[in-house]
Amino acid sequence: MKTKIFSVLLVTSLLSFAQSPQGYWDNQRATTKEIKLSAGDKVIIKSEEFPVGTTEFAYRITLLDENQKMVNDLASVLKAIPDPYFIGKGTGGAISLLSNISGSDKCTYALFVNEAIASDFIGSENTNKACLFQKNPVSKDAKVVSMKSTCLNEDTKYLWFAFKNQNWMMGEKIVLEIVPWVDNLASRGWTKKNKEILLPQILKTEVSKSLVDTQKQKYAYKLIESISKEYRFQDFTSLNATEQKSVIEKFEEPSLQAIGLPTKYNDYLCLKAKEIAGKGNYEEAISLLNDKVIGKPNAKALHLNTLAELYIESNQFGKALQTLQTAEKLDASELKVKLNLAHTYMFMNEISKAREIHKKYMNQNISAKQTWKNKAINDLDRLKKSNLPQDNIQKIWRLYN
Repeated sequence: MKTKIFSVLLVTSLLSFAQSPQGYWDNQRATTKEIKLSAGDKVIIKSEEFPVGTTEFAYRITLLDENQKMVNDLASVLKAIPDPYFIGKGTGGAISLLSNISGSDKCTYALFVNEAIASDFIGSENTNKACLFQKNPVSKDAKVVSMKSTCLNEDTKYLWFAFKNQNWMMGEKIVLEIVPWVDNLASRGWTKKNKEILLPQILKTEVSKSLVDTQKQKYAYKLIESISKEYRFQDFTSLNATEQKSVIEKFEEPSLQAIGLPTKYNDYLCLKAKEIAGKGNYEEAISLLNDKVIGKPNAKALHLNTLAELYIESNQFGKALQTLQTAEKLDASELKVKLNLAHTYMFMNEISKAREIHKKYMNQNISAKQTWKNKAINDLDRLKKSNLPQDNIQKIWRLYN
C-alpha cells in the first residue's frame, strides 16, 4: 500500500470576519489544503500553526468528485458567526458547517496532537492515541473543537490529520479546512505555563519576602494579572531585566491593595528605609518615606513614627516633633508615637514634657508583648550609645532606675 505525506499549502482568505468582544475567527491564519489520494492510500496532513490564544477551532472535510469545486469555503460560512458558542455543539452544529456539495467518495480520518503518533497510524492504523477518530467512512464532515477536547490546550501549536481513502478502486480529492478561534484575553499569551515562568521572579522580590506564606501566592498572581492587562507575555519577556523590574515595582502597591493589604506596601517601605538608614544613608531613607509613603491616604501613624525615628537619629528634632504631632492626629492612642515624642522633647531640652509623658504611660503596655517600661529602657540604653546629645538622657533614665 502506498504512503504519501503532502506538503502544506496555505490559502489565506481575504474575507473580513465578524468579531465579538470575546474574540474572532482568524481568517488570516486559516488553513485550506487540497489532497489527492489514490485508492486505499493513507496520508498525514499537518495543520498550519495555531495563533496564540486559540481556544477553539472549526474544521471541515469535504470529498469531491472529479472537476467538482467548493461553492463556499469554510471562511465564508464562519464570517457571519460572532463566536463558537453560536454554532452549537455536536451533530447539529457540525451539519451547519458542512459543504452543500460533496462527492460519492468516502474516507475515514483521525486527529493527533503528536507527529510521531500520527506517523505510526500510516503503518499500523492504530488510533488508540488519536484525540478524535471518525471510524465510519464519510463523504463530508465538520466539527468545532474546544479546549474541553484532548485535541486542544493553551499550548497547542499544530495538529496532524490522518486520512485513509476508503475507495478500493478510485482515487479521491479531499479538501481540509481549519479556522482557529482566537480568544482576545488568551491571545495575550499569559497561559498557565507562562505565568509559572514569571512566578519565581516575583516571589524573590523584597515585597514578596515581607509577606507571610499564605499571602505570597495570592499577591504574586494578582501582580501577574495586573501586568498581563498592560503587556502581552511576549512583550514583557522582551524587556531587559531592569525594565522588567520597573514594571513589577509599578504594580506592587496596587496588587497589595487588591488582595486586602492596603498598608502593606508602606510597611515594606518603612522596613526598607530602616535598612538604608542602618547603613548611614539617612537622607536617602528619609526621602524614600517622604516621597512614597507620607501624604498618602493610607499612611498610618506608625508610618509617620518610622519617619520621626529617622529624624531623631539624624539629629533633626524639629522635624521629628512636627511629624509625631501629625501622627498623633491620625492615632492618639498609639504609644510608640508617644514614646518617640518623649524622646524628642528630651533632646529639645523640654524635660518636663518628656517626664510627663513617661510618667503617664510607664505602667502601660506598648503592645501585647511589650511594656512601655521595657521599651523605654531599651531605647534609652541605645540612645546613650549613639552620637546624639547626651545631656538629658540620664535625667529620664532615673525614672526607671
